[in-house]
Amino acid sequence: MHPVVARVTQRIVDRSRESRAAYLAHVETMIARRPPQDRMGCANLAHAYAALPGADKLKVTVEKAPNIGVVTAYNDMLSAHQPYQGFPDVLRDEARRLGATVQVAGGVPAMCDGITQGTAGMELSLFSRDAIAMSTAIALSHDVFDGALLLGICDKIVPGLLIGALHYGHLPCVFVPAGPMGTGISNKTKSKVREDYAQGKVGRSELLVSEQAAYHSPGTCTFYGTANSNQMLLEAMGLHVPNAAFAHPASPEREQFTRDALATVLNIGNRGARFTPIGYLVDERCIVNAMVALLATGGSTNHLIHWVAVARSAGIFIDWTDFDDLSSVVPSLARVYPNGDADVNQFQAAGGPPWILRELLDAGLMHEGVLSVNAGGIRAGAAAAPAGSGDEGVVRTAAAPFSPTGGLRLLQGRLGRAVIKVSAVPEDRHVIEAPARVFDSQEALLAAFNAGELTQDMVAVVRFQGPRANGMPELHKLTPPLAVLQNQGLRVALVTDGRMSGASGKVPAAIHVTPEALGGGPLARVRDGDVLRVDADAGTLDVIVGAEEWDARAPAQPSAPPAHTFGRDLFHNFRQNAAGAEQGACTWL
Repeated sequence: MHPVVARVTQRIVDRSRESRAAYLAHVETMIARRPPQDRMGCANLAHAYAALPGADKLKVTVEKAPNIGVVTAYNDMLSAHQPYQGFPDVLRDEARRLGATVQVAGGVPAMCDGITQGTAGMELSLFSRDAIAMSTAIALSHDVFDGALLLGICDKIVPGLLIGALHYGHLPCVFVPAGPMGTGISNKTKSKVREDYAQGKVGRSELLVSEQAAYHSPGTCTFYGTANSNQMLLEAMGLHVPNAAFAHPASPEREQFTRDALATVLNIGNRGARFTPIGYLVDERCIVNAMVALLATGGSTNHLIHWVAVARSAGIFIDWTDFDDLSSVVPSLARVYPNGDADVNQFQAAGGPPWILRELLDAGLMHEGVLSVNAGGIRAGAAAAPAGSGDEGVVRTAAAPFSPTGGLRLLQGRLGRAVIKVSAVPEDRHVIEAPARVFDSQEALLAAFNAGELTQDMVAVVRFQGPRANGMPELHKLTPPLAVLQNQGLRVALVTDGRMSGASGKVPAAIHVTPEALGGGPLARVRDGDVLRVDADAGTLDVIVGAEEWDARAPAQPSAPPAHTFGRDLFHNFRQNAAGAEQGACTWL
């Protein structure tokens, strides 16, 4: 085991000792109970099984067969989740073949940041994760299940399902993906059309044609954003059937992966060969494995929020220093857009998750002896890796990586703590020192760009975008105009207490700044013309203003939020109770 990985893991273990012990004590109490058919009241059971077909009702009540709950994010609007429509029938068929029963326990909401990007709906996006977690808990609250299958893929859906499942840590759980859509136009071409549109070189009709060529059919979007990062992390955690992440929804193996998931959850149930409840499986080493896989593949920065919340759900405390220390020794093994030109289908063809797992395990950068839903452990997921890279422009060995580090840095300074993803940023842009242009919304920055006001080097500060201010929306619509300015030769950077999408990359962006501006965080004191320094090499985020002047400044106040817009008022308590970004923006602690 690499000494830094071992040291970070031990630090997390020590930090989490008391809370993890309390969590496991609760899991053990739940495990010790009698089976549902013996401890539930007869009326309770009758309600639970009333809708089952006669044969299944007999099987679960008299034969006391295992009963598996399905929690699904199916809807037919979102391309990634539309394929789930037929999964319950496949799972029921496989359950009957194996002497078990399946019930769809509940559905969870699934919103798409690609649809809500730059709109009022995006203010509900981050908190949809916690709504999904609560919906998962409601689905499992009937307490008549021997295990759960979790059907979800995209940005907030997987973290939400995982958080909810970990609150039922006594249950064995297996995630069931559905796969990415086929390759459309290249992500590079798509981005170029967006930049041309931002400059008025093409019209709305050309932009729409381009976008529809990129997002064109059922399946996950093909860039390596938060959704596909989710799938890589679940593979690294041993929560998938091996290699299930990136098979196309219509491929012959997709149905087999789904059937295998049912067999797997039965095998790890308390009547199976390898009892593995999710609360035992997701331990400190498992969380570190996920962090390492994220860094090695240049995955989404959103997971520096989501996986903090996931870990906390299992009684484990991680922070951005842990990510930063791991990033210093975890090599970059993949180049997938936005960190390269390839999409996830090309990544899969070149070696995909099996390649990444094998290289990290062999290099001593992942914990091999952890629990997994698979009999062969996480090494089983590496078994399908080819002997050599299918494309060295997409995946490389740990001995000859794209970069010796993971491309993620923690920034600290007078402006707070933030993170920056530099895996797609040119090296000559790792340090930006320039006057600040301060905006209190992304709309204000876009208006300044469209008015031709942004003609000099600058560090754009977009503040009052944190969890408590407006739900910490992604600011991905800022990527095209900032990229245009950078392409014009200007030195530009972004500093914000908001989020940037996993699809963003080549413009240096210090994001998730905490403490957030609302309530007096340092960004609230920044003024137009202040010289800011974003230094990804030194890991600093500073304002070059005299200490006396800085301390004397009164923080700016945000403008009044809308009283009633797109359900925003329904999430008032979420905003009021949200923790900071580095604490996972959790609303339930």
